Amino acid sequence: MENLADLAFIDDTARDRITVSGDDALTYLQSQITQEIRDIAVGETRWTFVLAPTGKVDSLARIARTAETTFVLDTDAGFGDYLLARLNRFKIRVKADTELAFAECDVPSAAHEAARVAAGWPRMGAEIVPGETIPATTGVVLLAVNFTKGCYPGQELVERMDSRGADAPKMLRILEVAADTSVGDVIDDVAEVTSISGTTALAYVKRKSDLGRVPVHAV
Repeated sequence: MENLADLAFIDDTARDRITVSGDDALTYLQSQITQEIRDIAVGETRWTFVLAPTGKVDSLARIARTAETTFVLDTDAGFGDYLLARLNRFKIRVKADTELAFAECDVPSAAHEAARVAAGWPRMGAEIVPGETIPATTGVVLLAVNFTKGCYPGQELVERMDSRGADAPKMLRILEVAADTSVGDVIDDVAEVTSISGTTALAYVKRKSDLGRVPVHAV
């Protein structure tokens, strides 16, 4: 599948950025994220998860190589501090510096948010709750996880679900809803709304229900 790192609905002004630089930046990040970056070229960008040891999502981020020993991870505004703390947690005797730059805007523009909802892309704080959400529910595993890259924290849960072909207990889908629908509403006892733009919503839909549409990037 195409990596789709530069998605049109991502508002770059509403992204916190963490720069990781130094002699050990590559090897350290390779050991911490779900994506393969040993072959990433300068200027290239890929999506990745950063997971807790339990396998729950700490962050969904893009990672770009900006120089030979420098990488930049960007994530949704308001979650850079959380990602920085997670990256620094295991950075012991590592020759790499980390620096956080906050987003220009606290929230994406209305146009970007409408496009994101229409595309079925998860956002930190809405579809992804740090430390609680499992990767398989988000619909972006095919873009953010490399299953041949080697070890990283939380790998066991991701690999186990993939190897067994296990269905997640719920999946993110795109729904058309009534104009008075609100985030948190439950639809037909099988779907919980997480984001809304107009009459289009994202919702986590229980396993075995065919309500809603599966995002293109999830199949």
